[in-house]
Amino acid sequence: MLRRSLLAALAVPAIARAQAWPDHPVRWIINFPPGGAADTLSRALCDSIGAKLGQPLVPENRPGAGGMVGADLVAKARGDTHIVIMSNAASHGIGPVLYANVPYDTLRNFQHVALVGTFPSVLCVNTDFPARTLPEFIAEARKRGGISYGSGGNGTMNHLCGQLLAKAAGVELTHVPYRGSAPALTDTMGGQIPAIMESLPIALPHIRAGRLRPLATSEATRAATTPDVPTFAEAGYAAAQSTNWFGFSVPAGVPAALVQRWVGVIHEALADAKTRERFGNIGVVPGTGGPAEYTALVTNELARWREVIRAGNIKAE
Repeated sequence: MLRRSLLAALAVPAIARAQAWPDHPVRWIINFPPGGAADTLSRALCDSIGAKLGQPLVPENRPGAGGMVGADLVAKARGDTHIVIMSNAASHGIGPVLYANVPYDTLRNFQHVALVGTFPSVLCVNTDFPARTLPEFIAEARKRGGISYGSGGNGTMNHLCGQLLAKAAGVELTHVPYRGSAPALTDTMGGQIPAIMESLPIALPHIRAGRLRPLATSEATRAATTPDVPTFAEAGYAAAQSTNWFGFSVPAGVPAALVQRWVGVIHEALADAKTRERFGNIGVVPGTGGPAEYTALVTNELARWREVIRAGNIKAE
């Protein structure tokens, strides 16, 4: 009885702290430059979540090293209850198994709170490029002895998706890494590079405006926003199938009560009609589940990409 009383007494301050939190603005680390998927999704949620918490969430772009610079910043903030990150496939699934000497541990240094959303990559070419279908693109790559494609950076899902397609089709696709999606898109549309592998939500406005020609998407089924664009699998390259994922994570050491507060406000934000409409318009499927489900996804993705990188002898560039 005495032990229960002591535990109850200790729990009261923790509950009080959770109720008082947050007591100042929360830093939301976006580990990619403005204009990319991480930036777009983060800013779509910041105001909604901040209003629910009673304190603003302040977006802070900290790009570099395929998202690992921003991720390392959060990893080193153990126990800090006023810093969060839009975790993603690049910094939490691919980078840690692609690069040597990654300064953080994807699982030990973070608490993964909730999956925010998923969407496919899309292979696009500039409008002057001769290929109008994925088979024509592969045939052109064989004829030329290879084709270059851009992405928002080394170690990103779009980088690896291109390498998976190259391996599945047996052609040379040379990756050209950029410092974010915006310059890669500009160079593709301007004809400096012939093709780009990009996140569908980011490429979509340029596809709709006729500035990019989409050839295929990376998920198992066609995207609702581009129903006329076939999948890699439909063209016979199911081995290139992949899904971009973005979620919400906090540093290790944040109290469990606050993690649960985050779960609640994120789920509320994702259920909001305006959020769902905005996500739907850009081809993002809102995430579901809580810490256990999202942690399992991250764990499984680490294992998957470790094997893909090993089997394909894919090197960091």
